[in-house]
Amino acid sequence: MVKVITYGTYDLLHYGHIRLLERAKALGDYLIVGVTSDDFDKTRGKINNQQSLTDRLEAVRATGIADEVIVEEYEGQKIDDIRKYNIDIFTVGSDWQGHFDYLSNYCKVIYLSRTEGVSSTELRADKNHVRIGIIGETDTTLTSIDKFMREVRYVNGVEPAAILGDHSWNGLENIEDYDEFLDRVDAVYVASHPSAHFRQVSAALEHGKHVLCESPFALTGAECEKLFELAKANKCILMEGIKTAYATAYERLLLLIKSGKIGEVVSVDSVCTSMKDFGACSPEMLSKNWNTITEWGPPGLLPVFQILGSDFIGMNIASKMIEGTKDFDIFSKIDLTYPSAVASVRIGKGMKSEGELVVSGTKGYIIVPAPWWKTDYFEVRFEDPSNNKRYFYQLDGEGIRYEIAAFVRAITAGRQDAYVDPAVSKAICTVMEKFYSGNIHCLK
Repeated sequence: MVKVITYGTYDLLHYGHIRLLERAKALGDYLIVGVTSDDFDKTRGKINNQQSLTDRLEAVRATGIADEVIVEEYEGQKIDDIRKYNIDIFTVGSDWQGHFDYLSNYCKVIYLSRTEGVSSTELRADKNHVRIGIIGETDTTLTSIDKFMREVRYVNGVEPAAILGDHSWNGLENIEDYDEFLDRVDAVYVASHPSAHFRQVSAALEHGKHVLCESPFALTGAECEKLFELAKANKCILMEGIKTAYATAYERLLLLIKSGKIGEVVSVDSVCTSMKDFGACSPEMLSKNWNTITEWGPPGLLPVFQILGSDFIGMNIASKMIEGTKDFDIFSKIDLTYPSAVASVRIGKGMKSEGELVVSGTKGYIIVPAPWWKTDYFEVRFEDPSNNKRYFYQLDGEGIRYEIAAFVRAITAGRQDAYVDPAVSKAICTVMEKFYSGNIHCLK
């Protein structure tokens, strides 16, 4: 019996895929098809898959061509599989010509010409074509727009179509060209000052436009709830722009915790800081800057609410303000109490601390080293160090490109994303509300 093996992503399975599988099968008696996992695709820079691994596996099985379907999960697996299954022939499309010649030491390697005129990349680009309008301060020192523009080019079919600078938003009712701006786009990325988020996001949703907004959505819990109501009423996607939520390592960390790996969680300690000199800032420049609570609060609070939930029973905030201001904090400490757990979030733009995330449980703990919000590695530790385990995952573009890809997938599928639950978004806005209410302890 001649055994043949081939690999691919098989996203949006099309005639070209089927023809290649048929020709692979014709090379021998038994065909094994390896379908790449989402995680492995990310390590290869492929972030635009429209279908889940489960859907792609089922699509390949449904062709009836493969005798066996497996999952490809790591670099070097091809050699392991060739040995494990006693493979005689490895085959793949000719666009990989020469790339897998090293496998000829283990079996025969054959490159098959691909079907002209059809490709998954083109299908995804056509299906995903989304024109995104950008709203926010265009000064690159004050906004994430520059990073967004750099990363959006990695996502198939997304076209940055228009930019509306913050200077145009002195009053929403005074923007004569706002309708024209929205007519040119399918969706909006909001990266403006948090004080303008609610009215800008509301206006976009009311015009039937999908929205990706840098967190926080609003400065009160009620406003956040209103935005989700508007999104539902207008059948729009409303998505939270916290890049950490879309990092593979962070997703896996949450799954490990939910699986009970470290037992019952009793404490979450999150630290996010950066250094910036505000001494020479004019009042006007300060008004354009994000303070600590709005810039670092959402990512700092994200693991707390995603691990412990949003039903906390106590909250205390202590902040140090820039002298002469009432709400521009350079440091804040947020303490949250739950019925069976506690959380502490330390954030700052004018102080520095070790930016770690530590999740403590009754069996062990997880530590994510600084800067934890750019998560590509974490370690699970136990009383017996021999049981400790390290986890490494690919992270490209700080997670921003994954965030954009997830936004586009949600639009295409017509389904609200599940990366950040609305209850988490509302809880973050509730913390903002407490801060701006002045019901906090101000450090001298």
